[in-house]
Amino acid sequence: MSSELYFLTIAEAARLIQSRKISLVELTQALLDRIAAIDPQVNAYITVTAELALRQAQAAEAEIAAGRYRGAMHGIPFGLKDLYATADILTSGHSKVCIDNIPSKDAAVTEKLYAAGGVLLGKLATTEFAHGGPSFDAPWPPARNPWNPEHFTGGSSSGAGAAVAAGLVLGAMGSDTGGSVRIPAAFCGTVGLKPTYGLVSRYGVIPNSYTFDHCGPLTWAVEDCAIMLQAIAGYDARDSGSVQCAIPDYRAALKRNIRGLRIGVIRHFWEEDLQVSAEVAQAMEAALDVFRQLGAKVEDTRMRPLQDYLDVKATIAETEIFCVHQKELIARPGDFGMHFLAQTLAGCLFEASDYVQAQRERRLMLAEMEPLYQKYDVLVTASAGPAPRLDRYSILNAWIRPNIHTVFSVTGGPCVAICNGFTGDGLPLSMQIAGRPFDDATVLRAAHVYEQATPWRERRPALVAGAPRVPVTPPPYLSGIAVDEATRQLADQHARRAGLKLDEMQLALLCEVAPYAFAMAQRIRRDHDRGDEPANVFRFPQAA
Repeated sequence: MSSELYFLTIAEAARLIQSRKISLVELTQALLDRIAAIDPQVNAYITVTAELALRQAQAAEAEIAAGRYRGAMHGIPFGLKDLYATADILTSGHSKVCIDNIPSKDAAVTEKLYAAGGVLLGKLATTEFAHGGPSFDAPWPPARNPWNPEHFTGGSSSGAGAAVAAGLVLGAMGSDTGGSVRIPAAFCGTVGLKPTYGLVSRYGVIPNSYTFDHCGPLTWAVEDCAIMLQAIAGYDARDSGSVQCAIPDYRAALKRNIRGLRIGVIRHFWEEDLQVSAEVAQAMEAALDVFRQLGAKVEDTRMRPLQDYLDVKATIAETEIFCVHQKELIARPGDFGMHFLAQTLAGCLFEASDYVQAQRERRLMLAEMEPLYQKYDVLVTASAGPAPRLDRYSILNAWIRPNIHTVFSVTGGPCVAICNGFTGDGLPLSMQIAGRPFDDATVLRAAHVYEQATPWRERRPALVAGAPRVPVTPPPYLSGIAVDEATRQLADQHARRAGLKLDEMQLALLCEVAPYAFAMAQRIRRDHDRGDEPANVFRFPQAA
């Protein structure tokens, strides 16, 4: 048993823990040994908290022996994306800028997982401050995909996706702004949940976008996501976006079937808006057939083109993250990695009017979802994948190709990414299941029933202890695409107005992305009526 403890699901481990059939110390040590043996190939961890984990495991074991069992997370080893504040433990954001950041307090999610009896194994890799791509110029190497270490994990919860897939932790917390939980889940073959905006507190998490940030779990099985969500959901006055609402029993909701469930398929996202491989398309068709066989009512429907959502999200989010880091971008731009700069510097290119118009357009997008929520119980579409090679990852990816996950960040409701097959080369494929706000239980139920009807959870990455790290040649930062002089001068003007003093390389990065950022801003609708409010106008939070 000890050699297989690291591949237990949270639900399996919880049953064994509650019945006292396994030792929590043995479980924790097995995972720590697995990290020592495997993580040099995967780079999932920034900080391993071995001493703390063993102390917490011993304390949990004693509590359970004394009859004080707290629930399904009691004694469960978990990891945190290194954006979550942990008292007296480095919280780096995977950046040189925060290389000595030791918080004095825990994030709200950290508090809640501790209160549930969880055991912290460590802090997990991310793309720098949850932005950009795999950085080879950061203080820690980028996480590798356990299915093929020459490939990317997806961002930004890169270490969380890798760690869960590789058996280095039973469950992990990521954050999702434009897909940052669901993309690593898709690339690494795990389950990743972006809960409804406002359901899980973001207090104590280094921000990316105030408008779009969500905290969500990555696990091996859907039931495990439900267990973690139960532990972390709930109102927190310290988070201005937190919403007071009833918290259902997410795990109990999984037990119902999906006969009669109304599924709207957003087919045009993968057939028209993006060019996907034949394997992705085939996996989607097979998954829809499974839903039909399970008794669901499946029909095609439509939303706006993906580019519309990306334009709105990028205009808002890039402006916000630029403001989050503007002080350091002015004072010490050279301490940031190139991938981060290529994304974040673009925030200075958007005008105040661009930001407000994008927020007004987002309110219309939210209103457009109401008929879909009334007609369908869940919406299904493809996810990203398969994972790209690290040596071919372009900084311009986020600007050139619409992100199929961003749409459900803009709409704000729950969305889960779940494995729905593998390529011929053994890389995971995935789909997304989204739902109406605060109906996270139905989204999880649909995913769970599909998972139980398919064989994809039986397959794990084949990793050999002690194997050398696969060498990867970092791709060039600049594409070499020519930028016209007018665009170059305009970008330089915006940078100077924002207080930036960029070197030649940093300015070149900004100039390469500038045409895409300017085009996004121009595509934002500007003929709103006088009374059309932006989506960030204050309202007293309410939920059913």
